[in-house]
Amino acid sequence: MGIINKYLRPRVGLAEELDVVGAAANIKKNISFTGTNLYILAFAIIIASVGLNVNSIPVIIGAMLISPLMGPIIGVGLSLGTNNLRLLRFSLRNLGVMVLISIAASTLYFLLTPLKLENPTELLARTNPTIYDVLIAFFGGFAGIVETSRKERGTVLSGVAIATALMPPLCTIGYGLSQLNMHYALGALYLFFINSVFISLATFIGVKFLGFENAVYANEAQRKRIARTVAIVITIIIIPSVISAINIVRQNNFERNVATFVRNMNRVENNLVYDYRVNHENNPSVVELFLTNDNLSENELSTAYALAEEQGIKRSQIVMNANTLGGGRSNRVMSELYQRTESIFHAKDSIIDTLRSELQQYRNAEIDYAQLADEIRTQYPAVHDITIARGQQIPISDTLAQTSRIIVLVNDAKKLSDAQKTQLEKWLRVRLKTEGVELISE
Repeated sequence: MGIINKYLRPRVGLAEELDVVGAAANIKKNISFTGTNLYILAFAIIIASVGLNVNSIPVIIGAMLISPLMGPIIGVGLSLGTNNLRLLRFSLRNLGVMVLISIAASTLYFLLTPLKLENPTELLARTNPTIYDVLIAFFGGFAGIVETSRKERGTVLSGVAIATALMPPLCTIGYGLSQLNMHYALGALYLFFINSVFISLATFIGVKFLGFENAVYANEAQRKRIARTVAIVITIIIIPSVISAINIVRQNNFERNVATFVRNMNRVENNLVYDYRVNHENNPSVVELFLTNDNLSENELSTAYALAEEQGIKRSQIVMNANTLGGGRSNRVMSELYQRTESIFHAKDSIIDTLRSELQQYRNAEIDYAQLADEIRTQYPAVHDITIARGQQIPISDTLAQTSRIIVLVNDAKKLSDAQKTQLEKWLRVRLKTEGVELISE
């Protein structure tokens, strides 16, 4: 115990670094969405919508740094942790204002924007919450309340705002409404609900752990009544949140198992799965497979079901669609496959043409040594032996200024006059179509 008190307690103790009274006042100040906060929120939502529209992650991050969204959500956690029913109503009211303003601004933007995307991946990523979103929101809430309670506050809240990603789901709701796509809108609303609830829960736990003072009431009966009301609200929040978290974990595990099953299926001879779709609307979830083979034998079916069972997927959870190349979904997949193949072929054709051109250049520059030797022997019978070599002349003072050279070594040059050597060198320059010819005699 002595060692723990000496080394561990000073490092994990928080009392000397905290200012819970100042933290509570700061949280209450940031709950209200009036004046500058309201305008900043609207502008940040537009910026985030632009970022989502053009798939720009830096723009989205910048918008999350600007936005004051965390105030009412942390306020809900503070009010629950301090049994402050009035603050809870105030926080929820401002949270509602925040959501309405955000959705209205993003919907208006997506209705008016001329920018259209075929595949808005950043938007689509905000329609399906995962267990990672739950964990990030929960521990981000812990980081937020601890940072808010410090005497010397840093930049942790900015990091929490980015990590928990509250703004993008609200923008995606606006996108879904502008496109009349309720799947996008409801999926994004669910993600925002998950993030907000788990940040509030983490704040509630942090407020209790750090020792924030409870609200003071006129009498004990009022205090007990409000404490019961807060307890009911907490229960109503916690139970759906736990159920949602369990469902998200179950869905994530099923999707991971399906991905492994599909990879294993593609190793089975003549049974290529070119696409699949997971449907969580059924209970339990179902995977729909699209196969290129339209004639599955009993043995192949048994193999497929065995591979599925290895991943915990039952037969009743598998729907196999074989020979579905005429379907609309399959047409799209095959069209994409065809376009991708065409693109690969075009790229290879371009490479082949380039290589052919380079090869032709090498062939054009190639010297027909036998023909050249015959021509020299005809003009200069005294020459019986020549050596021709290609190379690069590189000045020592400037290694980048290199030039191509052709060296012609004439072994019988003593039998030639100086005039003949000069004439032969000039002839070689014309014959080889380059000024870079140097005649060397032995």
